[in-house]
Amino acid sequence: MQAAKDTKRPRRTGIIAAILRIPAVQTILASLMCVLAGLLIGYIVLLFINPQGAGESIINVIKNFFTWKRPQQQLKQFGNTLAKTIPLIMCSLSILFSYKVGLFNIGTAGQYVAGACASLYAALAWGWSWLPCMLFALVAGALLGAIVGALKVYCNVNEVISGIMLNWIALYTTNTILTEVKEKASPYTMYFKDVNNKGALLPNLGLDKLFNNNSYVTIAVPLCLIIAIAITIILSKTRFGYELKATGNNKNAAKYAGMAENRNIILTLMISGALAGLGASMLYQTGYMRWECTMSSVPAMGFNGIAAAFLGGLNPIGAIFSSFFIQHITDGGQYVNTNFYSSQISDVISSIIIYLCGFVLFIKLTMNRAIARSKEKKEAKK
Repeated sequence: MQAAKDTKRPRRTGIIAAILRIPAVQTILASLMCVLAGLLIGYIVLLFINPQGAGESIINVIKNFFTWKRPQQQLKQFGNTLAKTIPLIMCSLSILFSYKVGLFNIGTAGQYVAGACASLYAALAWGWSWLPCMLFALVAGALLGAIVGALKVYCNVNEVISGIMLNWIALYTTNTILTEVKEKASPYTMYFKDVNNKGALLPNLGLDKLFNNNSYVTIAVPLCLIIAIAITIILSKTRFGYELKATGNNKNAAKYAGMAENRNIILTLMISGALAGLGASMLYQTGYMRWECTMSSVPAMGFNGIAAAFLGGLNPIGAIFSSFFIQHITDGGQYVNTNFYSSQISDVISSIIIYLCGFVLFIKLTMNRAIARSKEKKEAKK
């Protein structure tokens, strides 16, 4: 009997080890560990400031729109979170697309700004309808990405350096351009109705009725999902995707194999920029937000996309869920009890969680090393 039990234990451990070697399982476990660690640290911060309301506040952050009692209001607030999740998904797709090809496009934030500038100016100054505005935003983001790619290919400028510099150039250029279409009494751009151009708003296709007539839930939702699936197919199932990844992994080897390595680098950053620019139009063309022409810092959406991409295991489908979680936590911060804490504490909690999301790959590496060591020990015993 004892011998039978001993033989079952190695089998169980062997099955567990085999499961832990699956990349998808590792990604899920690593992401959950980062999320739990972020929530725990956020709770500890609340305890240090004021222990009286810490438990209630951290629970409200997790619940977000579920803190509302009426189901109709929950649906409406859920729609608001979903509307802000879409551009975050697009920014995370922008980051992971370039990263899969061996490039780190930190200029996603600037490309997102360029898309916002293009779509808003086309709608408010020129009176374009929603589709041309979206395409214009896509082109604006792609052009900014092309500049980063050209500087890397022809001037040997690292894409991180040029991307960061272009972020600020894009921000202040956008502030200057959109000043022409802002309200006189405020620093915000005008509403679409103010210029009699409601046609610039993205169509709802009936999706608004699913969220208690929330007009901010638009065609951007299914379009975003289609793009994520398309990127998955392109990167893993097509020759084009293979060439892009080969160029990113080893530019010289790709050149030796007859691939156009310079073209592929520029094309990769153009596609990455186009995704970010399109993401901006998917937010601002819902009417949910307006651009503030006195903005002095680059919108966090582009940088949060980095965390979302890594939390999702650099997988387009995973990026959808990780982006929603990050936006869910960020929006949940507004339900922190302000009787005990300042309103900025919500940003602190969400920032801690987003920061820890960057450790997903490190945790996966640690897991793989632990599995390899246990395997070596077993083989040594044999």
